[in-house]
Amino acid sequence: MSKSSFDPVACSGVSRRSFLRIAGATSALASIGGLTEAHLAMAQRPKFAKPESGIHIDANENPLGPSDPARTALADMIPKGGRYEFPIQLDLIETFAKQEGLKPESVMAYAGSGEPLQYTVLAFTSKDRPLVTADVTFEAPWWAAAANGAQTIKVPLADPKGAATHDPKALLAAASNPGVIYICNPNNPTGTITPRKDIEYIVANAPKDTVILIDEAYIHLSDATPSLDFVKDGKNVIVLRTFSKLYGMAGLRLGFAIGRPDLIAKLNYFGQNSLPVTTIAAAKASLIDPQLVPSRKKIIGDIRVDNLAWLKSNGFEYTPSQSNCYMVNVKRPGKEVIAAMANRDIYIGRAWEAWPTYVRITVGLKSEMDAFQKAFLEVMNTSTSGLKPEPLHERMKATPFTYMS
Repeated sequence: MSKSSFDPVACSGVSRRSFLRIAGATSALASIGGLTEAHLAMAQRPKFAKPESGIHIDANENPLGPSDPARTALADMIPKGGRYEFPIQLDLIETFAKQEGLKPESVMAYAGSGEPLQYTVLAFTSKDRPLVTADVTFEAPWWAAAANGAQTIKVPLADPKGAATHDPKALLAAASNPGVIYICNPNNPTGTITPRKDIEYIVANAPKDTVILIDEAYIHLSDATPSLDFVKDGKNVIVLRTFSKLYGMAGLRLGFAIGRPDLIAKLNYFGQNSLPVTTIAAAKASLIDPQLVPSRKKIIGDIRVDNLAWLKSNGFEYTPSQSNCYMVNVKRPGKEVIAAMANRDIYIGRAWEAWPTYVRITVGLKSEMDAFQKAFLEVMNTSTSGLKPEPLHERMKATPFTYMS
């Protein structure tokens, strides 16, 4: 075949229009750099500490790590690491679908839930179809929208000094025809719960071609009502789940997008790959362990409740969390407190522009939270004026978009 007659588009099985759309989307995705909670947390670490030293309660990680059955399954799978073993990925999807009463074709597995979050924004927003989100909330969708040439419209949380929930009427009024309305429930960084009736209101009253993206990364840690029934009912809803939080597999990377098959199919424009066989094995072992969710929910919940009670007894304002994170009002620039805590080798979460005097705290081990309390009191009883995070590593400066906070 001559060079002039060869047409890669014709051989690809997609139309030229689809090919150009894929090429444009791939360019946008590359500019995001696979933005995750880890990137955003790292961006505000005042200095680069070795992960084995200091206390890291800044990235909403689970210090318990994978469960014992997950670790055993992971180790047992190592000898098969030379094979793709794609059938076990399908088995994982089918296991989850059966547990939740879903059709397997409504579930797709990814390397964490960050990928389908960004893919959804890329697939359904445009310069004429904005992204609508709360503020404060997880920022990764904002960067995806910007890369896609779409506007992000940020709506303040309702009752910010109290329940700090998504405001359903304000979200719906923010744009006449949004491409995506993003709801993080429980919300990151506040850990707060948006009532089920408010989510139902958004789903029922959004424009018919608007996708409601419900991020349930922290759902297992809370008493919130899950949203998978919207998918079963055929609504324009995509739900995200992850193994990074309660399951303790943030470093192993696995998550699900759950939606109508036609919606999930549109995410495939942005790539789909075989997942690490070790991760899949650990995820399957986690799913089929009936005690894992309730036991870890209690462990993390008890530590959170104790620490919030300590904050209250010391006069600090905080958000009423049901998650593994919450926001504390330090009543001074949050970045100063982040820097001061880092000087004590305790790394806390970032501050948000909309709430500049709040910092996010991740729930760690009991010993870690005891150390946090001691250092936090010391910091809050001294001046932090003028303290600033240390500059980013030169290699991170070379790709700043990935590490924006």
